[in-house]
Amino acid sequence: MKTTGETIELRNLSIGYQTKHGIKTVATGIDGTIKSGELTCLLGANGVGKSTLLKTLSSFQPKTGGEILLEGRELSEYSDKQLSRLIGVVLTEKPDVRNMTVRELVSLGRSPYTGFWGTYSKDDLQVVDEAIAMVGIEPLKKRMVHTLSDGERQKVMIAKALAQQTPVIYLDEPTAFLDYPSKVEVLQLLCRISREADKVIFLSTHDVELALQMADTIWLMTQGEAVAIGSPKALAEQGALGRFIEREGIAFDPKTMTIKVTKQV
Repeated sequence: MKTTGETIELRNLSIGYQTKHGIKTVATGIDGTIKSGELTCLLGANGVGKSTLLKTLSSFQPKTGGEILLEGRELSEYSDKQLSRLIGVVLTEKPDVRNMTVRELVSLGRSPYTGFWGTYSKDDLQVVDEAIAMVGIEPLKKRMVHTLSDGERQKVMIAKALAQQTPVIYLDEPTAFLDYPSKVEVLQLLCRISREADKVIFLSTHDVELALQMADTIWLMTQGEAVAIGSPKALAEQGALGRFIEREGIAFDPKTMTIKVTKQV
């Protein structure tokens, strides 16, 4: 049985961003719960508001209406320090880091706990090593970050988020720069972490087929429509996935959950 402290609840949420002409609203009326112990994937076309939603849930930008409840409490009521112990964020951008080892970078995840001087206790370093072990990157521990492959670097950033020991981790396009085997590895890793650590793992992705195979829950954002939320199978049966995926030359089979190119251009 999940407690309210282990879920994010959105009530009639509206999201948008500031422009020189005022607030540009990109989505309204979002209702849903993001559960811990599950891998939840956010799908949608470019420009539909996926990154805006993630930034709003991360408190990087304000909502334009409605409620975001974290541990049963409105997100805007938390201080930045409190949020740093509740929400970990892994962004698409590659970290521009030189002269730092993998272990040193993962250690930065402990900064919400280290106090004014930023010194790491024995317990902090143990948490860092446990995060590195959970992600399976012990052989990389002493490597310099700038020498890593994209897939290795992404695992390091996930380990850093784990070292932060937050109940919630948001990831913006974590598979964006990866080759196919690395995409699969990262999603398998996130799936395992959600279960073993009982965390909220909520990520945006353009890797639709992988998300359909590996996600427990899909959030599907479509321009001008309510966000569709459900298991991949449920959204396929409702026709929501077909409407999102299919166009001329592209077919979606809801029984096998596969996408096929039916016409050569």
